Amino acid sequence: MDYSYFMTDVAKRRRPATTRELSKQQALLFILAQLERNAIISNEQNKDLLTVPAKIAYSAPKSIISLAEGMPNEETFPFTEISVKLYDGSSFTLDDGELGAALQYIPTQGYPPLVQALREFQRRAHAPPLWESRDIVVVSGSQDGLSKALEAIIGTGDPILVPDPFYPGVEVVIAPHKAELITIPQDDDGPIPEILRETLRNREVFGAKMPKIMYINATGTNPTGIIIPLERRKEIYRIACEYNFLLLDDDPYHFMHFDKEDPKSFLSLDTEGRVIRLDSFSKVISSGIRLGFMTAAAPLIACVELHLQSSHLHAPTLSQAIMYKLLKIWGYEGLMQHYTRIRCFYKQRRDVISALARKHLNGLADFSVPRGGFFLWIKVRGIENTWKMIMQRGVTEGVIMAPGGAFMRDSKSCNAIRASFAKASYQEMDLPGLKFRSKSCHVLAVSPELTAKKDQAYRLAG
Repeated sequence: MDYSYFMTDVAKRRRPATTRELSKQQALLFILAQLERNAIISNEQNKDLLTVPAKIAYSAPKSIISLAEGMPNEETFPFTEISVKLYDGSSFTLDDGELGAALQYIPTQGYPPLVQALREFQRRAHAPPLWESRDIVVVSGSQDGLSKALEAIIGTGDPILVPDPFYPGVEVVIAPHKAELITIPQDDDGPIPEILRETLRNREVFGAKMPKIMYINATGTNPTGIIIPLERRKEIYRIACEYNFLLLDDDPYHFMHFDKEDPKSFLSLDTEGRVIRLDSFSKVISSGIRLGFMTAAAPLIACVELHLQSSHLHAPTLSQAIMYKLLKIWGYEGLMQHYTRIRCFYKQRRDVISALARKHLNGLADFSVPRGGFFLWIKVRGIENTWKMIMQRGVTEGVIMAPGGAFMRDSKSCNAIRASFAKASYQEMDLPGLKFRSKSCHVLAVSPELTAKKDQAYRLAG
């Protein structure tokens, strides 16, 4: 596949910084020396799993002297030890050379042992076809990866396919580029393939510019909480192949679903190298650690890596070193056990907020029980736009939710609201309903129609 077709002119013009390329080799030499000293990379099998640049660095003469890099001397760092204790009672410590490596510049692609571990994880979790032609880059959370991927592909005025509704983090990236948002309506199973195909066919017939990419959020969709079924995923992928566009699969909730089996990812279906997959540790490990990773065809990863070189060089080294140590202690099975644990945690919260919504919003709103993610998508009856209801009256009454218009193209009118069940206590989840029962100004009572319904409910209850 000719990936240059998908890249913007700006992306094609990016070139590596010579000093950064020199520093990359020096950083790899330093890191690998420290890790070998700490028996983290200690045998030929481990060396074989290293990325190509790491192999080159590892094979370099150990006596090499470099005066090229702008790396500070680790002896000047004030930190001597960082200890981490996990909830299962296990712990680890970063000190000496390993801590020095964790506090130093690293190659833009990521901390070499973590990159190695993530490649193994992707192979086991998704078994992607064409794996040898793909690569990985560590990013500062999936929003960073989303931004870099879109800016590599979306030029001024370019069209992009998005579900309706969709995650607003997409629009904030592409709005400065005056991109054309082509919204595809969703039902309870996600974007509707028939409408997607018809939309593309019509654009082709009328000579409109064809999209090069579709943004999709396949599991625990933000904001609706749906999971796109396997057969629909396959149909969307077939359409992508037919009309020659990439799929940007932003999947931070892949392991945060509430079904019995893990959904099959777009990456696992990708027989042509069309999928750019974004994974995030924000929802499943820590949001403050600011780590995610992108998996895609090697030319696309190389393009993103050049952009990272010119912005923040690489994702935080310390966060990557901590994440690597965690994966080393837990292993694949331990990480899966952790994901099962947090799924149970959030499923219970999902069940509670759904029961409270049925109890308090009966006759006022409609919703479907989310199958994954953090959110309940509530459609309020009797009004066209919840924006003022939430942004003005809701704040006044001390109940904040996200207005549905925030997830629509150009913040158009929407009768929905998004309620998160991730952090609020069960008592706080019930607060809007308690306000309703006590006849105070409930957050939903802003339109004459709903006020009348509420007053009628009060009279019947009293």
